[in-house]
Amino acid sequence: MLNFLIFWFFFSIFVLLVTIFMIFMEMYMLSENIEKALNDQLNREFFSSYYYLSMAAYFLSQNLKGFSHWMRIQAQEETIHALKIYDFIDDRDGEIDLNAMDTPPKAWDTPLDVFQDALKHEQKISNHIYELADLSLQEKDHATNTFLQWFIAEQVEEEATAKEMIDTLKLIGNDGSGLFLLDRDLVQRTLLASEADADPAGDM
Repeated sequence: MLNFLIFWFFFSIFVLLVTIFMIFMEMYMLSENIEKALNDQLNREFFSSYYYLSMAAYFLSQNLKGFSHWMRIQAQEETIHALKIYDFIDDRDGEIDLNAMDTPPKAWDTPLDVFQDALKHEQKISNHIYELADLSLQEKDHATNTFLQWFIAEQVEEEATAKEMIDTLKLIGNDGSGLFLLDRDLVQRTLLASEADADPAGDM
């Protein structure tokens, strides 16, 4: 009888530990909905980099090397954003799903048109991130929601930067000398320290 009680005691402890482990893993791992939404956003961020590289190429064709440099930095930032999501999915034992990318536009009429398209693109990205954050709350995935707060703050900055460039270009108008001076200033842009610190590749 004593041996049976000892066996039952340890068996009960084992079942309890297994149950706790399963609950923990269920909480730790991404749900199917969250995993798909994160992968969708991962691919959007990679496309954003592709999109800005196309804009950089357009500016090169217009001999606006400062504008092109600005867009190359923007493309680097988007790649960093994508890799943050990439690593987060991996950290949560999710499956990374990379898709084929659409071909981005490659010609615009004016630099103003480029930045107006950039703003529209960033606004779409913001809406997708907000939807993802809402989903994480619905699924009670607080880790994902906390992770997304960085992206939400980043999108506020992205949209503000694009709007500032649009306002500047509208002020310049058809003034070629003003465009030349702005182009010279834009070549000074560097990858922000906050972005460089967030670069997962920097830890490799």
